[in-house]
Amino acid sequence: MEFLDFILEHALVLVPVLNILGAVCKKTEKIPDKWIPLLLLGFGLAGAFLLLGFSADAAVQGVLVTGVAVYGNQIVKQFKKDTPQKENTADKQAE
Repeated sequence: MEFLDFILEHALVLVPVLNILGAVCKKTEKIPDKWIPLLLLGFGLAGAFLLLGFSADAAVQGVLVTGVAVYGNQIVKQFKKDTPQKENTADKQAE
């Protein structure tokens, strides 16, 4: 079972919205990086409440879409890291 099976189709629209808001927050020097996930959680919850009404299900959907947005961003960042550099460091230590 995939994690996207738990997110309602109506709430999936929030994932790219949260990614865009996260990118805007990241470029804003006034917002420290450590607060961005918490801000996105607030936006995710608010968006879910607007789309689905004020309910426990909407709150869960808000948390889930925020998790997908933040976790997806981190996956992309980790894959963009320069992995050959790590291999070169290990080769230098072997010599």
